[in-house]
Amino acid sequence: MKIERLNQDKIRIFLTFDDLLERGIQKEDMWREIPKVHELFSEMMDQAYNELGFDASGPLAVEVFALPAQGMVVIVTRGKVNLKPEERSLEEEDHDEDVYELEVTLEQSDIVMYAFRDIEDVIAVCKQIMAAEITEDGRLYSYNGKYMLVLESEGLELARYHAVIALLAEYGEATSVTTAILEEYGKVIMPAKAVSEICTYF
Repeated sequence: MKIERLNQDKIRIFLTFDDLLERGIQKEDMWREIPKVHELFSEMMDQAYNELGFDASGPLAVEVFALPAQGMVVIVTRGKVNLKPEERSLEEEDHDEDVYELEVTLEQSDIVMYAFRDIEDVIAVCKQIMAAEITEDGRLYSYNGKYMLVLESEGLELARYHAVIALLAEYGEATSVTTAILEEYGKVIMPAKAVSEICTYF
């Protein structure tokens, strides 16, 4: 489990599938209201407090992103949860400090994303992907001193999907960065056809 602070009121937690399995939680369980998931959330908040001093009291908005092959990204934002006015009673407004609210958003992603320290590793993996005729597509970014290769898994048959994950894992590392973060803070190197472009030019 890896926790990092995005700003004063927002943290990002990266859970690998091993983290989930150790706690007897399947990926699908994150979509269900079960005690194990509540225990995991409490553990995450304890660790966030111990490591970052992030106090999770009060209303929280929780976004959960499932990343194929890598794990789950949980983004926790502290602050007012925007309930519609008709959903709030005067009594609730009078006792805001005592109300613990949790708003959870769950998203499944078809994006496969791996980080590479060196452009040589990106070139090597792209040549392997092309040789295996898995895909020519993809996007390449630069972010935090690393190269980020982003592939769409949608439409890939299972055998090719597992093959591309194995190749990416051999040369790079799974990352907890979301595409939204990349779009906002990363630099686009190749916006499309990254695999074939790299093989053409290198």
